[in-house]
Amino acid sequence: MSNNDDKNADKSFHMTPEEFRRHGHAIIDWIAEYRANVEKYPVLSQAKPGQIRAALPASPPAQGEAFEKILGDIEKLILPGVTHWQSPNFFAYFPSNSSEPGILGDLLSSGLGVQGMLWATSPACTELETHVLDWLVNMLDLPKKFLSSSAGGGVIEDTASTATLCAMLAGRERATGYKSNKQGCDGKLVAYTSTQAHSSIEKAAMVAGIGREHVRLIEVDENFAMRPGALGLQIEKDRRAGLLPCFVCASVGTTSSNAIDPVEEIGKICRKENLWLHVDAAMSGTAALCPEFRHIHRGVELADSYTFNPHKWMFTTFDCNCFYVADRKALIQTLSILPEYLRNQATESGSVIDYRDWQIQLGRRFRSLKLWFVIRHYGVEGLQYHIRQHVALAQEFVSWVSGDSRFEIAAPAPLNLVCFRHRGGDAVNQGIMDRLNSSGDLYLTHTKLNGKLTLRMCVGATRTERSHVERAWERIKEEAGRA
Repeated sequence: MSNNDDKNADKSFHMTPEEFRRHGHAIIDWIAEYRANVEKYPVLSQAKPGQIRAALPASPPAQGEAFEKILGDIEKLILPGVTHWQSPNFFAYFPSNSSEPGILGDLLSSGLGVQGMLWATSPACTELETHVLDWLVNMLDLPKKFLSSSAGGGVIEDTASTATLCAMLAGRERATGYKSNKQGCDGKLVAYTSTQAHSSIEKAAMVAGIGREHVRLIEVDENFAMRPGALGLQIEKDRRAGLLPCFVCASVGTTSSNAIDPVEEIGKICRKENLWLHVDAAMSGTAALCPEFRHIHRGVELADSYTFNPHKWMFTTFDCNCFYVADRKALIQTLSILPEYLRNQATESGSVIDYRDWQIQLGRRFRSLKLWFVIRHYGVEGLQYHIRQHVALAQEFVSWVSGDSRFEIAAPAPLNLVCFRHRGGDAVNQGIMDRLNSSGDLYLTHTKLNGKLTLRMCVGATRTERSHVERAWERIKEEAGRA
């Protein structure tokens, strides 16, 4: 035994409960201070490639370091490389808005350290998840077929990308009579979505063995929503070519422009053709908390699966996606494998849900805790209040843009995303965005609509108020004046 081993014989190296309590208080204080003062930081990180790694030591410490030093390095080394998604001046992409109840629920999940792959490995992890997802069916006024008391049910996935992959796999298996899991794909399966749909659909096709060349990107109308007639014609064409259509993804709020596909018309085609219809409402689905916005879900009763992200616009700390299926047997039959080491009495009884069979991975976190905390803290009324505020602010922004002859609205703005552009062309819009983002005052991203570079302004950060949107518009006008 070495001298070091002798010296450490009575040392556990673990943090004691007293140290954990003290350092835990310090972390909570740090987070509270950070969130209270997040506006003092540039929204978009100004770090250069490699800057963060260059500031880190080349080798790990041989001996453990004081917690105070570790926490100090967050300010010194890490914050310069952080883009502040929780800033009220974050208007880029879609939001990933967090909240204090969500953070505390996530902390509790980490503290419990549950791995909830089976009901037996923590019954509360499974049953709370089932219960909260049933709550959400009623909160969003989704079809009752998605309740756990029906043939369907819901599960928490990490992101909508995973939900889409699971839905595509289930559609693939149903179309092949559950043979492709055993035999592999034969190059004849085809999936469909619009030209405006999220990139995760193409990635899912790559992973599922369908292939990107067999994803049909259906043309859209003047509002960037899928044309059902074009979908029907493409399905017919593929069948004549000896191919096997299996899956359609409709979007309730595309990433580029928040376009809403005509789900009802698409659903009727899918019923007629016996195709799995998946509805991706990743960001916009949260709006259905408010009765006046539930028109976005017209036709969802025809869907085989549906997904939305509470971690985008419902104040639930990333990651938390809700994925519903109308027929859970189809999903379970697609994804279930039961090796001997997972067999247990509860599973064999058939009276419990094992969510490992509803997802790609085996292990799973206790994500429902943070969702439960958020819903209980805000209540339906509180959540509705903030959604309405965000939509109202976005609509006010539309009126400001429409009133300035230098700019134009590039797409309908049904909810909280506004697509707009300067009439001076792509280079002018790129310059406005680059100068705004490099200033650190706010953060915008772009897309291309009808081949033109278009600025996106999404109002959805937890603490965004009218003053932040108003200031963003003033800064946009300032930079436009420099064009």
